[in-house]
Order: sequence, then structure tokens, then C-alpha cells
Amino acid sequence: MKQTARTFIAVEMDESVRGTAAGLIRALAASQADVKWIEPHNLHLTLKFLGEVPLEEIPAVCKAVERAAARIEPFRLELVGAGAFPNIRRPRTLWLGAGEGQVEMAALKQAVEHGLKKLGYRPEGRKFKTHLTLGRVRRGGPGVARLSELLAEHGSYQAGASAVEEVTVFASELTKEGPVYSALSRTELG
Repeated sequence: MKQTARTFIAVEMDESVRGTAAGLIRALAASQADVKWIEPHNLHLTLKFLGEVPLEEIPAVCKAVERAAARIEPFRLELVGAGAFPNIRRPRTLWLGAGEGQVEMAALKQAVEHGLKKLGYRPEGRKFKTHLTLGRVRRGGPGVARLSELLAEHGSYQAGASAVEEVTVFASELTKEGPVYSALSRTELG
């Protein structure tokens, strides 16, 4: 029996934002680039990926996230603007960015990282950029140039706003059909 769970901490988006983000995915998929798209029901904002966590550590992780979430009041997060890491000319990870609420998301991320640091999980070295991952480019090809053009055309795409009221600790099981996420705990902000 597996003694670990592939674990991450995230904020889920409401259904209307996921639906609008799915519209952007359809628009970008017209590029015919070789991209592994995220299923709309799996769209979320990752705060921290922990990897394989021993099952006996899961309660402590959930408690640390609960304490972190208690320090941040609920807020509104606007999702706007298509983009890519490292950039739209060489897209690898495709995303939808954030407008209003990104300062609060950064504070939430920092609170979660601070709480998990006490459990031995090291903070990420790079600066946090609030984004909703839409897909990952598998390899180059003729569609990538068109994908870059479509990203530029959708640079101010408006996906709406979502109330950020809770944080979820997820387990992720990788399957042939794609990842399956199970909530291990949900904690309200504030």
C-alpha cells in the first residue's frame, strides 16, 4: 500500500471563471500546437506543491495550512490576461494572469509557505506570480508560432473574478486519463 500522497495546496476558482477560462483554452487550442491542456474542472491556483508527503504528515500539513489561512481575510481575485512562461515567444506553460487580488494571493502564499517551513518544506526561491495554468506545451512545431500570436491577441482576456474564501490541501493521483484531485482538507480564510 502506498505510504505517501502527492500533495499540493491550492485555491479553487468558481464555476463561472473556470467556464470562461475554458473558452480561452478553446481559443488557444485553435493554434494546433502540441499542448497538454488542463481539464476545466481541474483549474486551480497552486500556492505550494509539496510532492510526495508521508501519510502520517498530512494532518500536520493541513493544520499548518489552517493556521496560515486564518491570518488572511477573504478577498476577490480578478483573472485577466493570457500569457506564458518563460514568455509568449517561447511558451512552455500557458496561463491566465491576475489583476485585482494578486497582492492578497501573494500574502496567502507567503503565509502558507511560512507555516509549512516549520514542517521542513522549503519556500520557493522564485518570486510568486499569481496565475491559473491552462496547459503545457509538449514540444515545438508549426503550431507554436500561431500559439504565440493567439497569446498576444488574448493578452487582456477578461475571465471574470472569483471570491477567494478558502484554501484546499489536495492529493493528486496521476492516471492515464489525467490527474485526479482529492481534497484532503478545506479551510476557510479569516
